[in-house]
Amino acid sequence: MDKNTDNKVYWHLPGFCVFFYLNQVIINNMKLHPELFKDNYAVGAVYGSFPGAIWNGGRAVLGLTVKSDMEKIIKTYNDFGVPVKFTFTNSLIEEKHLQDTYCNLIMQVADNGNNHVLVNRPVLEDYLRANYPNFKFISSTTKRIKSVEAIKEELEKDYELVVLDYDLNKDETVLKELEPYAGRIEILVDEICYPNCPRRLEHYKDEALKQLTFDRTTPFPCPNRSTPPSFEEAKKRPGFIGNDIIDSYIERGYRNFKLVGRGLPMELVLDSYIYYLAKEECAKELRSIVVNTLAKLNVKIK
Repeated sequence: MDKNTDNKVYWHLPGFCVFFYLNQVIINNMKLHPELFKDNYAVGAVYGSFPGAIWNGGRAVLGLTVKSDMEKIIKTYNDFGVPVKFTFTNSLIEEKHLQDTYCNLIMQVADNGNNHVLVNRPVLEDYLRANYPNFKFISSTTKRIKSVEAIKEELEKDYELVVLDYDLNKDETVLKELEPYAGRIEILVDEICYPNCPRRLEHYKDEALKQLTFDRTTPFPCPNRSTPPSFEEAKKRPGFIGNDIIDSYIERGYRNFKLVGRGLPMELVLDSYIYYLAKEECAKELRSIVVNTLAKLNVKIK
């Protein structure tokens, strides 16, 4: 079914690789036990990157994934009907990086018409569109587009979705202006970063450099580091869209919502999944099922 014409609410989940088992358990239970989840809720995509991909942006993810594991992970999600969405938003990518063997291998393995790419840098986007036209392209929040006019310009381009900057989550002027395009807007509902952070773009560039140089020895001096990240802290942010108001967004046509999680503790991610996806009266039951299933898989939440 065309996601632009159905009435489902789509949730875009983080860490398709690092949270592979958690995401798999959640998606599987949405099919096995739909009575535990809110009506018309579905997983729209799982986003992130395989470790070590230099095109990756937002949060540096170091390491390496062999081809057979790539194939297994992508197939698992796709067999559930869930696209894998690559965060290829490294803002420091230049033409010399386009022929990277590992990143091109990732695209080749996932090139089956089911998957998506988040983009930021025009030089990489142009290369990907020319060489991998079977992917759907999404304009990333890492662009930090803050004006209605600029957002509308993005929406005029060939993007499946445009991810809204989290500082605009409750800007009524922006939300009203974008209502005609609401079905193509993705909203990050639980960002833990401080509102109107003046260093966010600088932080993205720092993470981009770490990804390119495979070096994480120097932490970015971020004020968020003074407080351990938690879902309860995310709830205190002014841009947080809670269950008490999310229906008002859905009624206006906004139905693509993104959850944070890359580089964050699994406990925080699970808290957000239970909060948003489970029926309130079923939250404890769903958490118990997820925790017990992960334990059987030897996956520790904390």
